Amino acid sequence: MKAHVEPAREVPVVERADVLIAGGGPAGVAAAIAAARRGAATRLIEANGCLGGTWTAGLLSWILDSGNKKGLIKEIIAELEKRGAVARYDGDVGYDVETMKLVLEEMCLAAGVRVQLHTRVVAAHAPDRRLALAVTESKSGRQAWSAEVFVDSTGDGDLAAHAGCGFDYGREGTGEAQPMSMICLVTGLRPDAVAEFVRGLAEPKGERNPKGRLKAEMERAGVSPSYAQPTLFYIRNGLFCLMANHEYGAAGTDAAQVTAATLRGRAEVHRLVNALRALGGPWSDLRIIATAEHIGVREGRRIRGLYQVTRDDLASGARHDDAVCRVSFPVDVHSTDPKRDKGIMREGVRAKPYDIPYRALIARDVQGLLLAGRCISGDFIAHSSYRVTGNAVVMGEAAGVAAALAARTRRLPQEVPWAEIQRAL
Repeated sequence: MKAHVEPAREVPVVERADVLIAGGGPAGVAAAIAAARRGAATRLIEANGCLGGTWTAGLLSWILDSGNKKGLIKEIIAELEKRGAVARYDGDVGYDVETMKLVLEEMCLAAGVRVQLHTRVVAAHAPDRRLALAVTESKSGRQAWSAEVFVDSTGDGDLAAHAGCGFDYGREGTGEAQPMSMICLVTGLRPDAVAEFVRGLAEPKGERNPKGRLKAEMERAGVSPSYAQPTLFYIRNGLFCLMANHEYGAAGTDAAQVTAATLRGRAEVHRLVNALRALGGPWSDLRIIATAEHIGVREGRRIRGLYQVTRDDLASGARHDDAVCRVSFPVDVHSTDPKRDKGIMREGVRAKPYDIPYRALIARDVQGLLLAGRCISGDFIAHSSYRVTGNAVVMGEAAGVAAALAARTRRLPQEVPWAEIQRAL
């Protein structure tokens, strides 16, 4: 049997919100808090068992490109700092994952966001190209959720794709996508004993190239990491984050491929850590305390919007009157082909600080849908720069404010002038 035809059935519409956000990662949490604070009845749906996405389920442990940002990203970092859960280096911020989970949950609940975890968007209903319902699956079965305005912050553009939006994936012409990475948290190291191998500890001591030193140490232990620039970050109290894995050629929108990448990635990081521990010396007590529940996916669908951010925007340092966010992160393409390179490529583009316009957050093909995070409208090169989470939060905050204004006045997102959104921000 090649196909099974499901019988028709009624799906209960369990709630109507002003704003529904699909995906509770950095962008989605920011969108939800911003919308709820502006008086919108806000529902946030998340597939994992915690909020934060790659920040938490992915154990990322490091916030990139937040230094020049205001608003919720500063508020989140300040709350983490109050709890002693932050490490800083050169404008970037490391954080304790468990504290991040709690902070995001508390901020959402304080704002009045209605949160549902363990729930995945599996379909959408968009009659006449106007999104009306998101359909989910969970322990509660199949349910439908109605809203005036929707925000897709799933990372992979799941809601938008289900609704019928056009999208791009991977490198133009080849479809090659950046690799995934399995991240782990490790302990058992004395910071002063391994400082030369640790980003953020090596540089103040005048030690250069901690990534290269760590790679050489792994090779001395008889293992070669699939990522040629393995990185050890220090968080706090003997807690470190290790990123040393690349899973090439796996599509983030294919569950079987994500599963295979997860299994390979977890096996590799254990192999690397075990080899380092066998060296003895400063590594003798090294051990993994957690591997990511969700492998880090760098690339998914890029949903087509009213504006596409391109490599030309980066090269020229584009400015826009409806600028949501100013990105200062460089082109950061993790190699798509391990036979050519296993590190990071700049693709010949020297990025200047550039703006992401509000138009790139508005879905082109379906009405009533905003985008936030790495699934916004952009090309392969631009995406490699704006995808980091400092930018995702700012995009999410703007999308949440815009969604609240649109929902409460029964307008489409593109009908809300940027000046009005800016005042509300």
